[in-house]
Amino acid sequence: MKTVAIIPAAGLGTRMGKASPDGEVGRKQFLLLDGAPILMHTIRKFIQAESIDEILVALRADDVATVQAALDQEQPAKPVRLVEGGHNRQESVRNCLREIADEVDLVAVHDAVRPFITPTLIDSAVAEAATYGAVILGMPAVETVKQVSQTVIESTLLRERIMLAQTPQVFRAELLQRASAQAEQDGFTSTDEASLVEHLGEDVHVMRGSDRNIKITRPGDLAVAELFYREEQQSLARQS
Repeated sequence: MKTVAIIPAAGLGTRMGKASPDGEVGRKQFLLLDGAPILMHTIRKFIQAESIDEILVALRADDVATVQAALDQEQPAKPVRLVEGGHNRQESVRNCLREIADEVDLVAVHDAVRPFITPTLIDSAVAEAATYGAVILGMPAVETVKQVSQTVIESTLLRERIMLAQTPQVFRAELLQRASAQAEQDGFTSTDEASLVEHLGEDVHVMRGSDRNIKITRPGDLAVAELFYREEQQSLARQS
């Protein structure tokens, strides 16, 4: 069973509120963690995952040469292809889907700025998707969740029925391609791939993710990422 990973990394990510090495504000996927861009740390996890055969990274055209140079130095153990991304995540994933081979069975889409996903969890999500066809990672809500209209609470949602979505989100390739095409036809836009599949009326299963699978989005997240990285390296050193 052939599985391809798609990592959308063409976004501007303005919530970070600080400059990356090239001076742009919010290019969080290119902020450095132990001397390497966060994006590269994320790519490494998918290289290590046994279930992944190839990785496609969606980038702005201006970033392709820089990332290719980093990959050339890295010499990854499996194919990593760079694809020009779109104006948003949905377009970037669509562009990558157009590049995958017909024999691809499953597609795993992962946030560029979730570098602490583990290869084991990637492999587990792929195995679940092979069974169910559509699987995402998620974590149960631990705080009370309110539905609001502007500043007024409309209702309190049942926490037991709330899951906070993570990635990777893994789908049968045919299903995600069909969902992407239908969304384009309908003018439907969403911030994750599961919503596109839901838009088709198809079931999407959820499996437990990890509280360490954080998305580096705001300035404070980088300090947490540095802590997690040190702990990760210490754990690897103990295992070796």
